[in-house]
Amino acid sequence: MLYIYIYIYIYNIVRCGGSKVNLRPPIISTDSRFLLCASGDLVKVYSTRTEEWLHSLQGHTNQVTGIALNPANHLQVYSCSVDGTVKLWDFIDGILIKAAYECNCLSVIYQKINSPLVAVHLPKSAEQEVEAKEMSVVSSHISSNPSCTAFGRGVRAHSPLHIMTFEPCFFSLKATDKKGAKNAFTCIACHPTDDCIATGHEDGKIRLWRNFIHKKEYTYSTQHWHHNAVNTLCFTPEGTHLLSGGIESVLVQWQYGAGNRKEFLPRLGGSILHISVSSDGQLFCTSHSDNKITVIESSFKVCGVIQGLVKGDGVLTDLMIDPRSKALVLNGKPGHLQFYSLLRDKHLYNLDIVQQEYIYEAGLDQFEVVKAAFDIKGSWLATVEERGQKSSDLEFFLKLWAFDERTQSFVLNTTITAAHTDRIISMCFSSSKETTMLVTIAEDGQFKAWCQGADDQNFWSCDFVGSYHNLKPTNCSFSADSSLLAVSFQEVITIWSPETWEMLTTLCQPPGVIRDLCFGRLSCSKYLLGTTTRNLLCCWNLLTCALEWSSSVEVSKLQPDPLSENVAAFSYQSKHTDVFVFKPSEPRPLFTNKNVCSEKVHRAVFVPREEPLNNCDESSQWLNRSQLYFLTQNMDLLTFSTATEEDRILSSSKQLVIDDSVAVTPFYLLLGKHGQQQQKLNTQSHPAADKPQQPQGSVTIKELLHTPAHVLPAASVLCSMFVNSLLISNTGVQQDPLREEMDSEKEEEDSEEEMEACDSQQELRVQGSVDEVTLKLSKAQERELKRVRKTDFSWMAGLIDSKP
Repeated sequence: MLYIYIYIYIYNIVRCGGSKVNLRPPIISTDSRFLLCASGDLVKVYSTRTEEWLHSLQGHTNQVTGIALNPANHLQVYSCSVDGTVKLWDFIDGILIKAAYECNCLSVIYQKINSPLVAVHLPKSAEQEVEAKEMSVVSSHISSNPSCTAFGRGVRAHSPLHIMTFEPCFFSLKATDKKGAKNAFTCIACHPTDDCIATGHEDGKIRLWRNFIHKKEYTYSTQHWHHNAVNTLCFTPEGTHLLSGGIESVLVQWQYGAGNRKEFLPRLGGSILHISVSSDGQLFCTSHSDNKITVIESSFKVCGVIQGLVKGDGVLTDLMIDPRSKALVLNGKPGHLQFYSLLRDKHLYNLDIVQQEYIYEAGLDQFEVVKAAFDIKGSWLATVEERGQKSSDLEFFLKLWAFDERTQSFVLNTTITAAHTDRIISMCFSSSKETTMLVTIAEDGQFKAWCQGADDQNFWSCDFVGSYHNLKPTNCSFSADSSLLAVSFQEVITIWSPETWEMLTTLCQPPGVIRDLCFGRLSCSKYLLGTTTRNLLCCWNLLTCALEWSSSVEVSKLQPDPLSENVAAFSYQSKHTDVFVFKPSEPRPLFTNKNVCSEKVHRAVFVPREEPLNNCDESSQWLNRSQLYFLTQNMDLLTFSTATEEDRILSSSKQLVIDDSVAVTPFYLLLGKHGQQQQKLNTQSHPAADKPQQPQGSVTIKELLHTPAHVLPAASVLCSMFVNSLLISNTGVQQDPLREEMDSEKEEEDSEEEMEACDSQQELRVQGSVDEVTLKLSKAQERELKRVRKTDFSWMAGLIDSKP
């Protein structure tokens, strides 16, 4: 029996990345340099020019639901969250200026009214945190979709088309007309200068409403291009154009007041969910269903793409780690695998597996990647793609991809069109570095082993086909040294030798179909773990072929750590998921955490660390070499953060204030290590007493480099101050030029005398005796003689002639 003990540790379950950046429309700064978007409980700030993530605004404790620029200060942004707070930020420096939290009456309003539109007055106060007490309900039963609410020129409108002016009025279209069209409202936008409202509908039509203030005189005109529902509408700041987007992933620009004149920007990726425009109208932003933001110039040219972790309908593959790039690999956009950097929280690239154009049309059956696996060295990638829900219409391919060193990417090597006669359920590579073997199991009741050809290493062929009493296999797993292969057939586990393909033994258990299989590692390599549909976790001893222990617990995911004996099990019960980590040899878990999320977890992975955690306490030993990541059904990528990691992150964030006398710039961060090494070498080669004292840092330079740029004076004002601060003043007394010349001559004479002495000693050593040396004039004497010779004595001639 596996006993579960609950320990209280200081662990934080954090959203490590991969959050949605398409939940709400992004906003562009007034100068079009920055793009801000809500991402989980953060507001991320990107550069529109380089597409790089600059920093995040951290302070909310729950999902950020909206952001808006401060109309009174273009360097500030408001954000609101499910945590019930509205915060004001300086998004350039990432500083929280003020936070307003809801009062109790607002909670009462939420309970009584479903999706209300509430006007909240933010009080002026010197305190950073204030309570918002003044609020009023503008309207009730408002759609939570941000595209269904718009604010215009003194007009507020929201779906289903209620026009809010001084007195609200209501009007609507019939849900369907005589031709069967769907007229339901899907989105709305207000013209910035005219009394005009644009609405999108389920049938793909766009209607422009006018005279809506007069209930009986309103009119509308219709424009139509989208073949499906219009997801979003947005006017340009001048109101000259209307932008629309939908499932077709095409940005449509309508010329306002010119009928059906329009322009198109196609093939933008996933369906367009939101459209944003900069205040000067030079940049457009489109948010897509694949968790991507596209930055577009007004000339309809794509100038940047900000790609987050692709959020599809679901992850069909497991979470995998590329052994080469250490990137997280899983399903990406349709027909692709995405490679995602966990360290940088950034999408790296997509690998096109299906290699067919994807058609964005609802209900259309298309190929999708359902399985993928890497070998231990990262040299081979196996994928399975299929389409067709019914067995009679099923089509699937098994593909093997080889890593190309030249292109640093995977290249298709082999395509197997008839790997099995029915759907492939699971597959895995052997963990041996000497030989590469792939095992696939399918619903046709067989498992197959695929190996490279003996003559041609790039050619793959089937090496063995196995089955067991016509039962359907459910899972497969290799041991750590690849000496054993375990294949489960419903309630029976079979153990095979990959060298001879002899079935060594079978392991039976209480009723329940086997779901997950994994071998123990290192000191626990003699154990085999399995989970069943009857909520059992079982551990077998392979030496005795007997059941070592079992526990009655519903395990939705069993994930072993490749670098240790630890195994993580995710258990879903009572509408929440618990995590416990254990070693197969011990019935007591090393770690247990209750209620990590409210959803069932089916995807998890241990990611090896580049450097093990040092000085971590005993409770954190299971995270010493690897970090556990898991994916929820809402596509939130979560992980466990220890106190040691938080201290390390905090210390790295403080590196900018290590030395106040030195301005830390990006060049300093790149060259700082080299400078420290060079300084160490200089210290070793020269004593501290001989080291000249460096001049102190200039106060002007420190103020210039540590003050936010947007509050500094113009560069022309600072130029002279900055240049003067770089100059070293000469405080010594200026010496006479004649004195300097005399000193120079004296130094020259001293040098020549030293050289003369050396020459004399050399001559003495050659001649053997001082007495044998003939006397010569020294160089100083010769120089004095030359000076005397050059002296003008003509004045003496006059004296001689004047004598009697």
